[in-house]
Formats: sequence, structure tokens, C-alpha cells
Amino acid sequence: MPLFSPTTVGSFTVQNRLSLAPMTRLRADEAGVPGDLVAEYYAQRAGIGLLVTEGVFPSAESKSYPGQPGIATDAQAGGRANVAAAVHAAGGTVFMQVMHGGRVSHTRITGTARVVAPSAVAIEGQTRLADGSKVDFPVPHALESSELATVRDEFVAAARRAVDAGIDGVELHAANGYLLHEFLSPASNRRRDGYGGPPEARARFVVEVARAVAAEVGRERVGIRISPAHNIQDVWERDAEETRSTYLALVEGLAPLGLAYLSILHENPADDLPQELRRVFGGTFIANTGFGRVTTRDEAIRTVGEDLADLVAVGRPAIANPDLAERWEQGAEENPVDQATVYGPDERGYTDYPTLAAGRAA
Repeated sequence: MPLFSPTTVGSFTVQNRLSLAPMTRLRADEAGVPGDLVAEYYAQRAGIGLLVTEGVFPSAESKSYPGQPGIATDAQAGGRANVAAAVHAAGGTVFMQVMHGGRVSHTRITGTARVVAPSAVAIEGQTRLADGSKVDFPVPHALESSELATVRDEFVAAARRAVDAGIDGVELHAANGYLLHEFLSPASNRRRDGYGGPPEARARFVVEVARAVAAEVGRERVGIRISPAHNIQDVWERDAEETRSTYLALVEGLAPLGLAYLSILHENPADDLPQELRRVFGGTFIANTGFGRVTTRDEAIRTVGEDLADLVAVGRPAIANPDLAERWEQGAEENPVDQATVYGPDERGYTDYPTLAAGRAA
């Protein structure tokens, strides 16, 4: 079946058309350093063609969650090097998602004087602190035009640190309501400079970040993730034509860069918008139908078999089944996810799910 055949992502040959979806797991230490447990987790899943790590913050100001890993310090980069070495020893390929949280944070999480966003528009609702308490999202600082180069360069530095640590490439997180996505939506981007207003202007910063990162580490090492009309964390994209125009402008700006892949979170990859964006992008296309629901084996086989995508990103099944590719190729029974242990802090629900090989040995 095509799902279990090799393909290329950038300059890398991956062993099948499955991709580990980037999922927040919150197992780093208080300093944002991923330890041996994190390295073990990704190495266990190295049979999945392309691993994409959870979102990693490129600067203290960009951190969204307690327990989230970073790539802003030497210690964090050292932890990332251990992840890369473990995955490569197990025969896998791993990209690191670079995630600037933007307004999805709080100063009591970042430890900085502010959180930032395209505009001074707060999210309605609350976020959870390290002690378990909840606080309202603050009104973010609207980034000045002169500050955008600094934020762009944080992405570039993060990518360089990751690649120097041995990570194969990076995925720019422009989805799910975080900073790059905040620039795309007129609900969160109310700027009046050259980065706000019409679709081309709202897409401009994302394209500039992608161009700069690709120039630094090589286009074959850079992917990007988007989630048009996902409507999460107050990044509203409810006008279908406005959304189409925005993402066409974005992908038309990205296409000449020749990036490794475009990953789209969308409930139906056969819909007109994802397929139009795929054609305009012209490169490797990863479909992710999950988030609100679970992507099944049959759906993944069909998506690749009907040429709706080159790879399929899978989340919850890969949490509970470290040998997911083997299970799906054999049609074997899957472990269920223990939802209560998805988010931190230890090995429970992280590295302790049984494999088929362990069952055979027993």
C-alpha cells in the first residue's frame, strides 16, 4: 500500500508516508530542557516516516506553557541534540517545530515583562500556570514594525541551533492561533502598517520568516504548518472567501522558496481549499485531519492511496502506539490513549505504552 512506501521530504528519504503530528506533551524541565525521557519518547516512534516534535519556543518571550521545551539556550540545544541522536540511532528522521506562542501565554509563564502579538487584542479566556491555577490572558503588546526583525531572527536562530544540534529540519508553526497564525487572521491582526489589512500584507511576515529560515539552514530543512478556518484561540477565519484569499496569498509567497513541505490541518483534505493550496505550493503536502477527531488507519490509507496528500500526520494513535507504522501495516490492534496522562509530567502515558514486540516477547 502507498502509505507504507518510502518517499522524500526535502532532501530526506523517509521510510513511509506517516508523520508524527506535533503535539504538546509538556515533559521538559523548568528550564525548558528536554531530558532523556523526551529523547526516549521520540526514539520509540522512529518507525514513523517523519517525526515532528511538539512546539519548541525560540525565546523566553515566546513560551506558551509550563513544561514546554525551548531552543533559546545552550542547555536547551544540548537536550535537543540528545533527541536527535536517539532518533537517528533508531533509524528515524526528525524535524523540530518552532513555535512562537504570541498572545497565547502569560508573563507568569514566560518570566518576561510582556507577551506579544500583531495587535493589542487579548484572547477571551484563561490559561493555566505551573501551579495549576488559572489566570486571564493578558492584553498583548502590539509588536512595532521595528521589532519584527527581532522576532524573525529568533526563528532563524532557533532553526540554526536545532540543525547544529543534529535535528534534520524545522517546521514553522503558523497554525492553531499562535504568533504566525495571529498575523494571518483579520480577527487578531488589526495593524495599519505593511503587515496588516489586505491578505497579502497579513501574509507578509510569515513569508519573511520562512524565507529567512530557509536562507539560514537550507530550504530542504524547512516545512510549515497551517490551519485555515480552524477557528481556535480566537483566531477566527469564518469568511470563506477572505480565508481563501489569505492562504492563497501566503502559499503563493511560499511556493518560490521550495520548502520541504506544507502541512495543513483540515478536516477534509479532499476539499477545494487544501487541494488548491497544494497545487499552488507545488511540493510535498502533509494532511492532518485530526485534532478534533482521531485519524484512523483506513482514513490514512485512503488519503495517500487517492493521492490527496503525500503524507498523513497522525496524533493520538501515535501517542498510544510507539510502533504505529508496524501495527497499521499489519492491521494489528491498537492501544487506546489514556487521555488523563497526555500532558506531563512523567513517563506515564508517554513512554510506557506497550509495543507488539514486547507482547511477543512476553
